[in-house]
Amino acid sequence: MRRTGTVLANDSLLLLTAVIWGMAFVAQRMGMDHVGPFTYNAVRFALGALVLLPFTLSRGPWSARPAGGEPGTGIGSLRAGLIAGVVLVFGASLQQIGLVYTTAGKAGFITGLYVVLVPLSGLLWRQRTGWSAWMGAVLCVVGLFFLSVTASLTVERGDLLVLIGSFFWAAHVQVVGWLSPRTDPVRLACVQFAVCSAASTGGALIAEQVSMAAILAAAGPLLYGGILSVGIAYTLQVVAQRNAPPAHAAILLSLESVFAAIGGSLLLGERLDARGALGCALMFSGMLVSQAPAIAASLAASPRRG
Repeated sequence: MRRTGTVLANDSLLLLTAVIWGMAFVAQRMGMDHVGPFTYNAVRFALGALVLLPFTLSRGPWSARPAGGEPGTGIGSLRAGLIAGVVLVFGASLQQIGLVYTTAGKAGFITGLYVVLVPLSGLLWRQRTGWSAWMGAVLCVVGLFFLSVTASLTVERGDLLVLIGSFFWAAHVQVVGWLSPRTDPVRLACVQFAVCSAASTGGALIAEQVSMAAILAAAGPLLYGGILSVGIAYTLQVVAQRNAPPAHAAILLSLESVFAAIGGSLLLGERLDARGALGCALMFSGMLVSQAPAIAASLAASPRRG
């Protein structure tokens, strides 16, 4: 019963994360009306780090071993946060720059490709990849063609940037899944946000015109992106993944693409033509098919009534 309760709690946290992240695509798109992508990421990840800072300072010494962890298996929070932060900054930057040129709904579905990439990345460690992952990958590639490739066989620049970023999101899920049981999850989250903010600040100073007036004009999207999407949702991901396999976490997190499309339609008036809608349907089907064994295992492990 305790195990079932833990699974339910983790799944609830991951689902809430998906909702917040899906709606964050809308906030990120709106923020681009006022500030550049690096400035947006610099501010929102700084806000996320500041939200967590009081909690990190109240957790005692920065031990390399998490509470309840085995001796010799811990990783210092600063080191762990640096590793995760480097991966995070690439995924966040490519996604945010891509959103300048594409819609929130399309970005959500293309980013969701990391759900397929997570199990396929196991090939790098010589892990067996089953039929479901390959079939899911095929469906996603076909769906991506309908969603992002035009009739003249060209790919939209924003879609391509978000696509490259999805590889880094897949890596981030794997990295967090490996690090979170080995260090303090709150400190891991806080440090990775600070690393991402610092790197994005450097990019903003080099490539963008930074204006306090523009930042204030984007206050709403920045507050949502900083406090909810970064400070809360990324932390929920880290905490939940302490007891959830990366592939299982990816199933629930993939729902962010659905919430991104819903948010883009309701709040930004985004509309997909029949070709784009078919692409989204195929991609989401691919995400679910790729995780079919994990879904079946989860259902089999659920308590039966009667």
